[in-house]
Amino acid sequence: MYFKQLYDNKLSQTSYLVGCQQTKEAIVIDPSRILDEYIKIAENEGYKITHATETHIHADFASGLRDAARKLGSALYVSDEGNEDWKYQNVPKNTVFLKDGDIINVGNVELKVIHTPGHTPESISFMLTDKGAGSEISMGMFTGDFLFVGDIGRPDLLEETTNAEGATEEGANQMFESIQKIKDLPELLQVWPGHGAGSPCGKSLGAVPLSTLGYEKVNNWVFNTEDQQSFIDELTSDQPEPPTYFSQMKKVNKEGLPEFNLKEVTVDTPDDLIGQVFDLRNKEEFNKSFMNGSYNIPYNKKFLQFAGWYIDYNQPMTVIADPKISEILQKDLASIGYDKLELIVPEEKADKYFNDSYENVSTEIFASDYKNAKVLDVRTAKEYSAGNVEDAAQVHYGHLLNKDLPFDKKDKIYVHCQSGIRSAIALSALKAKGYENAVNVEKGFIGIKKAMSSSKPAL
Repeated sequence: MYFKQLYDNKLSQTSYLVGCQQTKEAIVIDPSRILDEYIKIAENEGYKITHATETHIHADFASGLRDAARKLGSALYVSDEGNEDWKYQNVPKNTVFLKDGDIINVGNVELKVIHTPGHTPESISFMLTDKGAGSEISMGMFTGDFLFVGDIGRPDLLEETTNAEGATEEGANQMFESIQKIKDLPELLQVWPGHGAGSPCGKSLGAVPLSTLGYEKVNNWVFNTEDQQSFIDELTSDQPEPPTYFSQMKKVNKEGLPEFNLKEVTVDTPDDLIGQVFDLRNKEEFNKSFMNGSYNIPYNKKFLQFAGWYIDYNQPMTVIADPKISEILQKDLASIGYDKLELIVPEEKADKYFNDSYENVSTEIFASDYKNAKVLDVRTAKEYSAGNVEDAAQVHYGHLLNKDLPFDKKDKIYVHCQSGIRSAIALSALKAKGYENAVNVEKGFIGIKKAMSSSKPAL
């Protein structure tokens, strides 16, 4: 048997390529939309990707399932569990719809379906047995967003992203039952999850890429909470706020996306820019001079985590960036289901559009003056509750475009996050909304605490 785990650091997402060494058939599990890496690995190892499947309808990335059928001719296998609201649509006629207990045979590799609802109603896991090696004992389990290293999948995303009333409570109860279902499976089973640390699909995912069921039974809180209500209370509390693009992902992964292919994106400096404008320069360059109305999302490994809060899927996009990143940027945006990048304005030619700037202040200046101004904390509610500046308003940086703020647009507003990164993004959004006197506090709450403690008189 051939086994390969692939990890997307930008989305903290894991997928798998498994092959039969005798027949050279392979299956990709939970494929991301960009299939290049699976294709390259399969070709290098001498496999043909004949099958593709996934554990559920994903909310955090765009699925490559349908493209596997279109581009590779792979047979698709999808869940037929759950309610009618969450059934796969627009899949090929030969798609196999899976129920609990069904088996996928990839040559001499067997994947047995276990219905493990909770994260979503249709969620399934796969027990892998290498029949080609003569084994009748399962080696491990692909758990998707059901069971992670150190945690389990959150049950609230349907309610949070699609307004499915009551889905959180129903999912939490289902998750408890799903955990009971696997408790008696062999402890030697490896656990191959769909995400790692940094994913918003749970609140305390481990950074280790895999585990065993025996290890999780000892160390994962979900196996050590016997009372169902206590389990539900813990599972549904303090979950991270889901990015706004999650609601789009649930829709397109259910209904399908067009085939992804790279295109020639226009590089130009026209008088009028197209659609929404994202400025991908670093915050140090942006704050000095920028186009009011543009959003500053620096192009780094966290680009998708931040951009996903601001992208309008109904508008085309202009970016201010190095044209050399056109291909990789298209792939990044496609991985969260966005295909409307239309124009790249080279950074060195963008100053013709710049008409604004914002001020950065040190935490020392903030500490001496904040009582004379308004304070906006753009961290998460959990971070805010753990410690905050007195009388500061809290609005998550990703919600600034769709929430009313408790300020007048002429007010002087000190804006901070935890370390200064999110507040810089927030400044671009606030400026776009007309808050002319918003000021960024460098080093964020970490620096503020130090500045305030050092400014207190000695006893």
